[in-house]
Amino acid sequence: MGKLLIVGTVAFDAIETPFGKTDKILGGAATFIGLAASQFDVDSAIISVVGDDFPQDYIDLLTDRKIDISALEIVKGGKTFFWKGLYHNDLNTRDTLATELNVLADFKPVVPKSYNDADVVMLGNLHPFVQLSVINQLKKRPKLIILDTMNFWMDNALDELMEVIKRVDVLTINDEEARQLTGEYSLVKAAQKIFTMGPKYVVIKKGEHGALLFHKDQIFFAPALPLEEVFDPTGAGDTFAGGFAGYLAASEDSSFENMKKAVIHGSNLASFSVEKFGTERMLKLNHKEIKERLHQFKRLTQFDIELQ
Repeated sequence: MGKLLIVGTVAFDAIETPFGKTDKILGGAATFIGLAASQFDVDSAIISVVGDDFPQDYIDLLTDRKIDISALEIVKGGKTFFWKGLYHNDLNTRDTLATELNVLADFKPVVPKSYNDADVVMLGNLHPFVQLSVINQLKKRPKLIILDTMNFWMDNALDELMEVIKRVDVLTINDEEARQLTGEYSLVKAAQKIFTMGPKYVVIKKGEHGALLFHKDQIFFAPALPLEEVFDPTGAGDTFAGGFAGYLAASEDSSFENMKKAVIHGSNLASFSVEKFGTERMLKLNHKEIKERLHQFKRLTQFDIELQ
């Protein structure tokens, strides 16, 4: 069983979409990553911080899925990170209505000793200083360090972000972020430029239009499964990252061919995540459903053609 160390937010979200709205519910990058990775035979732990307003029921949801929370710091008298967002009719654009860092503002991550030898480290979206701190604490170089980031850090902490990018093996970002980071409109050129920054692999997420995987001169494209219902895209990118990292940690194979499979597994799990608000769908997911949808992915992309 491979070891996966997850760094990211465990949080409260309040979400409004054209299909409804929620009060404060369970959210956060590390939460979605952990829930997705728990679908694989992997030994995983979360490094994060919450306040003492974080319900025990939510903590139990994580431990019930065999996620190690010994590095989940609970700050007495503190409030948990909170994000509130409003999605527009196309669900591709959103307005952030509130961001309350709370205990996250002073978060100093501590890598648990039992995960200093993690096979895969998944750096979820956080301040680059926090991500770098985790890398510097590791006693042994993991087989893979995967970084997920966003345009906010490109706007506000670019120098620190570039330091982290130098140290990782895989960068996962969306198409808009890839263009901002590199100044290249072509995603092929953007990936090539990112290679010069340090990573060996680049995953560019395109939401409902799938995902691209780049390595040297190799490119792989995975479509997104066409869905009848999309309720809430919050956490879909983190769910993708969790499926991607979880599969790689469980299979203990970081070849390009296996990464292609990891992209499919990530896309597959993300397709469930958007069907309900927050983590609701991921918490009710079973292996039979996952397998059936993987077959749908296979049928979607498989074809015979005669080449002259």
